Amino acid sequence: MDMPVNRFKEGLRAGRQQIGLWNSLPGGYVAEVLAGAGFDWIVVDTEHAPADPLTVLPALQAMAPYPVAPVVRPAANDPVLVKRMLDLGALTLIVPYVQNEAEAAAAVAAMRYPPRGIRGVAGQTRASRFGRVPGYGRRAEEQLCLIVQVETAAAIERIEAIAAVDGVDAMFIGPSDLAASMGHPGEAGHPAVIEAVTAAIRRIVAAGKPAGVLTQDAAFTRLCIEAGSTFTAVGTDLGVLLRGAEALALGFRPG
Repeated sequence: MDMPVNRFKEGLRAGRQQIGLWNSLPGGYVAEVLAGAGFDWIVVDTEHAPADPLTVLPALQAMAPYPVAPVVRPAANDPVLVKRMLDLGALTLIVPYVQNEAEAAAAVAAMRYPPRGIRGVAGQTRASRFGRVPGYGRRAEEQLCLIVQVETAAAIERIEAIAAVDGVDAMFIGPSDLAASMGHPGEAGHPAVIEAVTAAIRRIVAAGKPAGVLTQDAAFTRLCIEAGSTFTAVGTDLGVLLRGAEALALGFRPG
């Protein structure tokens, strides 16, 4: 039995535009609904969502039959959290709040088995198909993909240094946290933030890494794609639910 192929990682290497959605409603049922919606990748979020390994697992299982790539965001750049998500079978992780090259290197180490890293070893995990993948410990890196989030003004200054860290596969801009660090909390669409995000995307691409972003504003999204974003999240499940429910209610209100 062989390891599953990381189609998302292949897409990054090919430079294909991959359109994604954030999954913040935990569990397998919503994840399966989203998996068939036509997105290239879906982030199962545990940083800003009430999710943990026991809800990530059914989400991964629910998405497995569909032509969509699950991406898991652990709650922090923590080797224990990273290890648990990898053992569950996540092939791609998006690690939040990476501020500099040392923190990027720590994330890389958490993704790799010794002697190249510090990932703990277990023989029978979902990642190794419960021990059925020959040589999994030696070959795991082939299909694993690490995205680091740069989401503060200080991190943006370190883009080139972070991009140079061996094992960083891609870089992701977080507009909301970046806006707050720039003095514009809650204003991800502020003109200064938009300019900072698009400039950061261009710098990431110039540094030789794929760049990604999440924004729920269509015009902002298009600017990011024009700047070079090739894995672009265009909304969240919660946002789609909120907007859809409010529009439906509004449509039937008298007057």
